[in-house]
Amino acid sequence: MLRAPADACGVDEAGRGPIAGPVFAAAVILGRAGRIAGLADSKTLSEGRREALAEAIRRRAAAWAVASASVEEIDRLNILQATLLAMQRAIEALPVAPTEVWVDGLHVPRVSLRARAVVAGDASVRAISAASILAKTARDAEMVRLAQRHPQYGFERHKGYPTREHLEALARHGPCEAYRRSFAPVRAVLEGRLPRQAALFGDEGAGSR
Repeated sequence: MLRAPADACGVDEAGRGPIAGPVFAAAVILGRAGRIAGLADSKTLSEGRREALAEAIRRRAAAWAVASASVEEIDRLNILQATLLAMQRAIEALPVAPTEVWVDGLHVPRVSLRARAVVAGDASVRAISAASILAKTARDAEMVRLAQRHPQYGFERHKGYPTREHLEALARHGPCEAYRRSFAPVRAVLEGRLPRQAALFGDEGAGSR
């Protein structure tokens, strides 16, 4: 693990790849209030472990905040810029100001503080790992809420990612307001260009049907 200053905040996102739902970001200042065991990239953790760690982070971190950018903002700005906007909102929502900002990936949001991008930071910087867990659990909860409003898509299972099940449901029912219309599979359905099976699922998936 890289060692960030105790009063720096780690920042990460969840939801760049899905074709539906907002993109979320979290900012976490771990501070000196005890170590939280088991912090890791949220993608490597089970759902139950993420939830337990998220509760520990919210209880023990010096400060934390979660924010999002809407589907409309994603379509208007593009997914990268919307992600950076969600990150900026999360940092600005922190109840205390961090000394600096450590962000997972290649890009940093517009902030007045010193900011550092860390490739694979969610696996190497504890504060970024904590942010990845908060962002992921918050977004997953939002997708479960969307599933209650739109049960035909199965959002609670795939969380908006373009799985085979999801793309079949999208082709069958058409997009609701939760979909990112700038993303290729959604745009194809809106334009009446239902992609060939190979285009939707890849050649291997097409051959298995």
